[in-house]
Amino acid sequence: MKFVFCANPLNKRSPDIDYQAEVCAVEKLGFEYVLINYEALVDENDAYKAVNKIEKQSNSELAIYRGWMLKPDKYSQLFDALAERGLYLINTPTAYTHCHYLPESYSVIESYTPKSVWIRTSANVKIELIIELLHLFGSQPIIVKDFVKSRKHEWNEACYIPSASDCNAVESVVRRFVELQGNELNQGLVFREFIEFELLAQHSKSRMPLTKEFRIFFLDGEPIYSVEYWEEGNYQENFPPTAQFCQVAKAVQSRFFTMDVAKRIDGSWMIIELGDAQVAGLPEKVNIMDFYQALLKSLPV
Repeated sequence: MKFVFCANPLNKRSPDIDYQAEVCAVEKLGFEYVLINYEALVDENDAYKAVNKIEKQSNSELAIYRGWMLKPDKYSQLFDALAERGLYLINTPTAYTHCHYLPESYSVIESYTPKSVWIRTSANVKIELIIELLHLFGSQPIIVKDFVKSRKHEWNEACYIPSASDCNAVESVVRRFVELQGNELNQGLVFREFIEFELLAQHSKSRMPLTKEFRIFFLDGEPIYSVEYWEEGNYQENFPPTAQFCQVAKAVQSRFFTMDVAKRIDGSWMIIELGDAQVAGLPEKVNIMDFYQALLKSLPV
């Protein structure tokens, strides 16, 4: 079993500095890793150049990518290029897309997550179509994101819409969101019911509301590691009931994924979204060694 990390763009023989702590953990636990050229894959559209420093394996091996987020087409190219070298990423391209794009997994988590609708669009957004789509929410508050990311740190200007029926507010926030996303707009727009979760704090810089949210890592349908999502605020040792989410987790079409969950003000818990665990960030409060020990302990021999 090998891990796949991104190389430092200034020194292709060394890991990207942002993943150095993870690489150290992998080495201390006695596992091997290889490096890919992320810039060749993403900027040059050359998957084979991205992996050309990796030796062909004598036997096929399982591999786990831990690196920067990839659009599904780039992940698919990386998957194929690594497979030619005998390394098979834990999640297939189909599994990656299933958790990477919210609409792809929404049917699985629909009963446990805020009500959501979406529209595929380019940056040339047709507001009249969005207004029609939002009738479902009446005058409820909503948030906007694309198929992958929100602009939560620009909460009031590019994320939160106080009323779905306020056409001016909808247009203002949507256009600002699209502007800020620029070329990084993923597939289209997702509109989600705003749920009042238990307040933790306000972000010290952006002033966005921080809620009691956790990131749970799952492997083969079982939770292996849970960590507080935000570095600010006092969680008061209030951890989510991970067993509550095991049944829905078994329906997720991915081997290795994350589930972000949050506590509502009534004390119940909801799923915020899923993510491919290979590109999911490790929250600030994570113990990296504990995370990798839990992951490796759970992998089949």
